[in-house]
Amino acid sequence: MLSSGIDGIDELDARLILEMAAHPRSGVMELARRLGVARGTAQARLDKLQAKGVVTGFGPDLDLRRLGYDVLAFVTVEIAQGRLADVTRHLAGIPEVLEAHATTGPGDLHCRVVARTNEHLQTVINAILDVNAIVRTTTQIALTEQLGHRDLPLVAQLVPRSRARRGKG
Repeated sequence: MLSSGIDGIDELDARLILEMAAHPRSGVMELARRLGVARGTAQARLDKLQAKGVVTGFGPDLDLRRLGYDVLAFVTVEIAQGRLADVTRHLAGIPEVLEAHATTGPGDLHCRVVARTNEHLQTVINAILDVNAIVRTTTQIALTEQLGHRDLPLVAQLVPRSRARRGKG
């Protein structure tokens, strides 16, 4: 357990983030009540977390399968030398490309892509390839999700275990 986080994020900040994640529709007053602090304290902490760029949004989490995107794939993209910016702009125009990360090792970009069906995935891959700067792609289809995107365990380690257990509910 760590007593202080990076960039001055402390235990109260961590507890605030965890409460926001556990109760995303709670207002600042309710969060303050759950944390046992004044409303102004909770608001000031939230403002600080936003200003530091730690809390980046309050949008809804989406289940893309419920929106009809049943296929998740990872596409490794090999790019012609010096064309990363061109390819990134191209990929930004394809809604099914959810993420693209420049990587080391084989390939230059690793993309997380969704599609409605395998046939639709082929259409998405063809759209990805529709720029001269891409040399080749390699695609892997995810069969099942074993561990989804998560970041709260990093925050939770800033809160003493006894306090984290007490704060649930």
